Amino acid sequence: MKVYLEEQRFNQPLVIVGLSIAFIVVGFSTMKEWETIAQNSFAEKIGAFSGLLIILLVFLLFINLNLKTRIDEKGIYYQYKPLHFSFRRIPWKHISKCYIRNYNAISEYGGWGIKFSFRKNKGKAFTTKGTIGLQIELKNGRKILIGTQNKEELQRVLNTYQHKIITNET
Repeated sequence: MKVYLEEQRFNQPLVIVGLSIAFIVVGFSTMKEWETIAQNSFAEKIGAFSGLLIILLVFLLFINLNLKTRIDEKGIYYQYKPLHFSFRRIPWKHISKCYIRNYNAISEYGGWGIKFSFRKNKGKAFTTKGTIGLQIELKNGRKILIGTQNKEELQRVLNTYQHKIITNET
């Protein structure tokens, strides 16, 4: 039994730098206005710190986001933590086609992350970075794209289980 495992994270330097700059700018503006903020009511103080809190929460979300992919004899699994609490399984018997393809995250899906295409023929995408993904076409007509950073190993595993799509084994 061959098992494919991949874990990807949102660790692009531009994302981290952008969020860090936003935190610094809001932090400095809050410190600059501290004397005025300190004289305000408790609710106004909370409001002044809400910008910092929101940026910090978004930063923590990006640090904890990860896409896990697993492929084995039962099917294809994916999990986008912390938004999915467990793996989502796509059994081989529900798949009509499965292949690796290049995609353009911006023009096809509007960016990376969990995305839904405005074009009906594209379906859902679960990506973190890059331009290569596993395209899954289901027998019910739905499409799912799962990003990958390991094209060669993924292709070897797909070759191993391709017969499960053709014969519809469970």
